[in-house]
Amino acid sequence: MDRYIARSNIDHYLTRLNGSDLAPDNRSTITKMLIAEEDKLSHDLEQIEFAESRAAAGRKRLDQIRNLCGRFAFGTPERQEADRLLVNVENLQTLLEDFCHRLHARIRSSGL
Repeated sequence: MDRYIARSNIDHYLTRLNGSDLAPDNRSTITKMLIAEEDKLSHDLEQIEFAESRAAAGRKRLDQIRNLCGRFAFGTPERQEADRLLVNVENLQTLLEDFCHRLHARIRSSGL
């Protein structure tokens, strides 16, 4: 049951963080909550598939945002908003990749 709740929380936080309407202080709070939920699962080696699927989805979203940025002219309000969103998504992707790396390191250290 705890795994289910942690996974649900992670998905909820990812949805919120992928939005562009979060104030910086709310984004920071939700990011901390995401990290706490990932930490709960990082001791469970069975979660590697979950972590990798979220990281893969994040990479796809990151590519989409990069393509979106390229559609707007530099200096326009739309480009500035897209650039802000890109930075947020890049930071989120770093967290997802770190989650995967922690699980893979744990697998290597356990000799599995």
